Amino acid sequence: MSGHAASSRYRLMRMQPRDPNQPHRAASMLELFFDLVFVVAVSIASAELHHALAEGDLVHGITSYAMVFFAIWWAWMNFTWFATSYDTDDWLYRVLTIVQMGGVLVLAAGVPNAFTQGDFTIAVIGYIIMRVAMIAQWLRASRHSGVLRKTTRRYALGIGLVQILWIGFLFIPAEVRIPAFVLFALLEIMIPVFAEHRQQTPWHPHHITERYGLFTLIVLGESLLASANAIIEALHEAESLGPLIAIAVLTLVVTASLWWIYFWPPHHRAITSFANSLRYGYTHFFVFAAAAAFSAGIEVEIDVLTGHSELSSIAASFTVTVPIAVFLIGIWWIAIHDNADRVVNTVVPVGALVVLLDPLIPIPITLTAGILIVIVAVLVIHPPAEKHPS
Repeated sequence: MSGHAASSRYRLMRMQPRDPNQPHRAASMLELFFDLVFVVAVSIASAELHHALAEGDLVHGITSYAMVFFAIWWAWMNFTWFATSYDTDDWLYRVLTIVQMGGVLVLAAGVPNAFTQGDFTIAVIGYIIMRVAMIAQWLRASRHSGVLRKTTRRYALGIGLVQILWIGFLFIPAEVRIPAFVLFALLEIMIPVFAEHRQQTPWHPHHITERYGLFTLIVLGESLLASANAIIEALHEAESLGPLIAIAVLTLVVTASLWWIYFWPPHHRAITSFANSLRYGYTHFFVFAAAAAFSAGIEVEIDVLTGHSELSSIAASFTVTVPIAVFLIGIWWIAIHDNADRVVNTVVPVGALVVLLDPLIPIPITLTAGILIVIVAVLVIHPPAEKHPS
């Protein structure tokens, strides 16, 4: 595989850095299998956010969601960047990947308790399982990484030290838990900076951005589920039949528009340097979290129409428009801006601002869908800028 030499002992491959210029590099079947557990985790996190918002528990719901989604996103992203550099696909690599998948499922099982009781015990245990498996991967990579040996060992060291802090997180008083989480999360995202500040691991631009695109499909899929739920509710709510069908249709239109906007720019151009790759990867936390939160907002809108929510119609509309605006600004900043002309670079951020203010208009979701259609039309008329050779 990609020139990796097979070891005669234990039937393992030498875990050497992969060629970042390998032609036709695509996501492997193992990576696609790995993503399936994140479908479960994202779905549970989105559902719990929906329940918290519908009950009017906005602050607790949003903070719990941000904390849980950080764990989901960070675990996925760490594996993804490691795989683009060191994927050997031998039996040990597969086993350690499956262990990480088990950790994701444990994390997902702990999400409801994190939301309803503020108990992060199961979620943290699941997270640590994932990270310990990641430490094993980095230590294995260090054996045959040559000049990157120190980099791989710094990764293992950094991850290990922060996991000790996460164990301590379980014993921190509730009143200081959020500041502690922010501190520990910042330490987590500083690990790549610490590990790679002198020598960077190689990444395959097309492969890594394809992986981000696939995760985007996962989170947008939650919105399609919300559209289907609106139709299901309509079958049982004769009085709200028209509005619920309208929400289902508009949700499909908005989701398709977000998909169109996300995949308009050539993403591989956004990670041409280590600094750009950090910006691209870290900003995707907001892009992914917003896309998944959008589906929760649609569920809240359905609850409002059927009389099952504590929120006002305006507040419910904000649960839809805020995630859309965050998604648009995030993807514009990291991928669209540098590939667009002045018209696109005006329409997209202005469109995001107008979407954010839509709840103040009597027909917010309809107006939001219309704005996104306009943005898509502008993108069709103004294709991405051609790359000029330097």
